[in-house]
Amino acid sequence: MSQVTTHVLDSALGSPAAGVDVVLHNGSETIATGTTNADGRVPELGPELLSPGSYSLTFDTAGYFGDTPHFYPSVTIAFTIGDESHYHVPLLLSPFGYSTYRGS
Repeated sequence: MSQVTTHVLDSALGSPAAGVDVVLHNGSETIATGTTNADGRVPELGPELLSPGSYSLTFDTAGYFGDTPHFYPSVTIAFTIGDESHYHVPLLLSPFGYSTYRGS
């Protein structure tokens, strides 16, 4: 299992956001890429273990929303890995806002 996982929920529709491209970065280095599945999840994103440090996930929200009016063309969530535990980073998305938290 990947040390970092994510999922995207479309809070405007009340459903998972399928087809969102996601990139895991360590600084300017791309670690992994993935696309959310029908359940809005990327269950395998990157290696089983990452070194402690700063990472980010970038979500292609423009690609997801397409022609639907939206404010954020992408969302980047920066976070810190400090140990070997699992890090789940959800994104709650709507066309004009988003929120995130450390999930389980």
